[in-house]
Amino acid sequence: MKKCYTYDDVQIVPGYSDIEHREQCNTITRVTKNVHLEIPLVSSPMDTVTGFHMAVEMDKLGGMGFLHRFKSPEDTAYDIEMFRHQRPMGTIGASIGVTGDYVNIAQMYVDNGAQIILLDVAHGHHKLVKEAMRRLKNEVKGTFDILVGNIATEEAARDLCEWGADGLRIGIGGGSLCSTRIQTGVGIPMVSSILSCVVAADDYDVPCMADGGVRMPADVCKGIVAGADTVMLGSLLSGTKESPGEITKTGQWPNEILQKKYRGSASLESKQDRGETKNVEGYSTSVPYKGKAKRIIGDIMDGLRSSMSYVGAGNILEYQTKSEFMSVTPNGLSEAKPHLLTNRQLSMS
Repeated sequence: MKKCYTYDDVQIVPGYSDIEHREQCNTITRVTKNVHLEIPLVSSPMDTVTGFHMAVEMDKLGGMGFLHRFKSPEDTAYDIEMFRHQRPMGTIGASIGVTGDYVNIAQMYVDNGAQIILLDVAHGHHKLVKEAMRRLKNEVKGTFDILVGNIATEEAARDLCEWGADGLRIGIGGGSLCSTRIQTGVGIPMVSSILSCVVAADDYDVPCMADGGVRMPADVCKGIVAGADTVMLGSLLSGTKESPGEITKTGQWPNEILQKKYRGSASLESKQDRGETKNVEGYSTSVPYKGKAKRIIGDIMDGLRSSMSYVGAGNILEYQTKSEFMSVTPNGLSEAKPHLLTNRQLSMS
């Protein structure tokens, strides 16, 4: 059996650097064949992560947001139109499924200004995805790219590229609220999954996006070193000011705790809101209110640029070619954490 690795299993080896300051590091990248971003970060199409306000904020920060597909298509189309009024040169994507009236929905989104249509399915290596890609390419008028996911293997990446994908979304079962792996036993650890998919995607010049398993800035760095052009953020952006949902209070004044809801798209709560009850593979919870997304994105980008400077990389391509992984033991993972913090403090940070 092949041994596979996730973010905690590897560290990036430092190298000679002539970078004098991390701000010299250029983070421009591609999210699909024809769409470039200033930073390699995108927000997840979850109904507690990306709505109109998150899409606007991510665009302001140089990344982009993917509107979720769990509200009426008309409302989503209106959000895209309003986004275009505020950010006429901005980048925005919208998610659709592969059943129902998805072709007309995609046409409405493209007409209103969406540059990327995300085929948002749990298992992207599927005949319904192949048929949806064929129909979108042939029937939807206008200029747009198709981002497809989720996948986890080289074979899947090669097939989706052959079917016409403009971008790949990699990761099955690694999301913070996803229970796919513990319920089905299906999934591949993120670093190995990215490495496998990139082998095929590079042959077609198709950008790859890492989705899942990101708990800290270092995981973003490792995902990009593994070959991802962008990294999708879900849990890290949950509970921020710009994420959809109301702020709730628990406890009594003056010790109230502010929280916002965060739930997986396949959680029972999310499915029940859509009138579904079957194939539950996720959870819902409440997370502490984090304030503005700008702070989270700033911390991640500081970490990424510092990491690039440690290996002497002035841009993303150099970062990927100059960097080297080494596997670490459990003791090495323990050593990597601040030693003076207790386990409880680490879990709260």
